[in-house]
Formats: sequence, C-alpha cells, structure tokens
Amino acid sequence: MGSTINTVAGPVSSDALGRTLMHEHVFVEYGTALQDCRPLGAAREQILSTCFEVAARVRACGVKTIVDPTTTDLGRNVPLLKAVSEHSGLNIICCTGIYSTSTYQALRLRLGGPGAIAELFIRELSQGIGESGVKAGIIKLVTGSEIDDDDHELLSACARASVATGAPIITHTEGILGPEQQKILHAEGVPLQKIIVGHSCISTNFNYHRQIVEMGSYIGFDRFGMEGGMPDEVRVQCLKKLIDAGFLDRLIVSHDSVWYWVNGPKIGSGPYKNWKPTNFFERVIPMLQYAGVSDEQIETILTDNPRRYFS
Repeated sequence: MGSTINTVAGPVSSDALGRTLMHEHVFVEYGTALQDCRPLGAAREQILSTCFEVAARVRACGVKTIVDPTTTDLGRNVPLLKAVSEHSGLNIICCTGIYSTSTYQALRLRLGGPGAIAELFIRELSQGIGESGVKAGIIKLVTGSEIDDDDHELLSACARASVATGAPIITHTEGILGPEQQKILHAEGVPLQKIIVGHSCISTNFNYHRQIVEMGSYIGFDRFGMEGGMPDEVRVQCLKKLIDAGFLDRLIVSHDSVWYWVNGPKIGSGPYKNWKPTNFFERVIPMLQYAGVSDEQIETILTDNPRRYFS
C-alpha cells in the first residue's frame, strides 16, 4: 500500500498517481510573497480557459498527475490549481518554498528568522496554505550560481520542514551544484531518496549526473522542450547514457513549462516552439524509442519512479 500524498483536491495514495510530470507550472506571475493566491481579476476566465485546454491535452497523453513547484513569489495560486484539477481530473501537487533570495530576506525580516520560515513551510504542509485548506505536498528550494549564506539558511529551513513532515524536496539548480545541495540537505537529516535535483539536464556532464544518482537522489531531466540552450536530442542522449549505466530507477522527466505566464514570453514559436507539457509524449518518446529505450523503461520513468519518490 502506498503513502498518502497531499494534492490540491485532497490526499491520494502514491499508488494512484499514475503517469506523472514532476515539474510543470500552471500559472506564473513574478512578484512578491504578498501576491500569494491573489484574485485573478478581469483575466480570470481567459486564464481558466487556457489552463483547462492545456490540462485536457496533458490528460490525453495519459498523464494523471503533475507536480507544480510554483512558489509564493512566482504567483502560486491555489484556487486556480484547484479549479484546474477539478475540471480536468488531474492530480496537482503544489509546493511550499521560496524562489528568490529577495523574498527569503523579506520573509526572514518579517517573520523573525530562518526558524520561523521553516515553521511556515511546516504549517503549509501539515495544516494548509493560508485559509485555502489545501496542503502543500512538496518543498521547492532554489540556489543560485553558488551557495551563499542565505542559500544555506534556506536549505536548512527546507530540510527542517522535510524532516518534520516527511515531505520530499525538489530543487532548482544553476550550473552543477546538485551534490552541494544534496550534502547540505542530507547533513540536516533529509534522506537522499527524498530529493530531486532539478534542472540537471542543463548539463551534459555524465560524471555530474552519475554523482547525483550514486549519492541516492533522483535526477531531474525536467526541461524537455526548452531548447534555447540545448536541443532535446542531446538530453535524450544523456538520458540514454544514464539508463545504460543502470540508473533507470533514478530518472525523473518533465518540461518546466508554463501554461499561463503573466507578461511572459510567447510560447509556441522560436526557442519556445516545443516548450509545452505534451512535448515528451509527442517528440521525446519517439526519440527514446529510436535510441533503443523500451516502452517498459519509459513507463518506469513516468510512473514507477514518481510513485517510489513519493512513497
């Protein structure tokens, strides 16, 4: 019997997650932590219509669950996520956490220190986000091009929340700082198998990838379709190399797509042509099959690994 996971529509068993995309953003609006769950205003119907349409396409690919690691300062909107989940039938797992250093500094000043921030995360995981009644199911953390004192404090706060609640952690990386994140989190008591090192596919360094998975964490190939800096064909080659090396059970895939981005770039053209949450099924799976990856192995990545991560 699987573990119970918090989704925006209520708890579900990890055995019921099905095909899961582990890093997608339904709605993004850059701003401050004070904008969390704000009313959508006059654009509400347009936003809902767009998100409903994208969710239907995702469901048509056999996806049953998405993880939305949109933090409070990226425009996390729990009522919107709940509406999309109820309309589409998608399980949506939302997060607690912080994206920017400036938000962390502001919250630290307002709440009284990193310990209070950890308590905020714990509260959102165990009691609910604001007055919504919706509990976060995962912790999102971000570090920059190097891990400074603020990053270290945030890592410690996230680790404290994870240890207190059992919630897993998904990270945002710049460069090749995954192992540093893992070491800090593990030293604070987080089991390595409870960590996804996100955006690892911005690097093609096999030794870097191998270090992450050999330490015991999951590795996020979660930017398929974002081809401005790296074509998907290269990501497929890196993924295949890890599969051939015996690390199939540590691979996580997604797109980091944004379904509705307020004042964001135009999706569907130029470097964003394939940056959509159906890209893995439409373009990447055929590439993997051509490279010799079996349907069973693909299903392990999409279904078994997310279930195991949340168990």
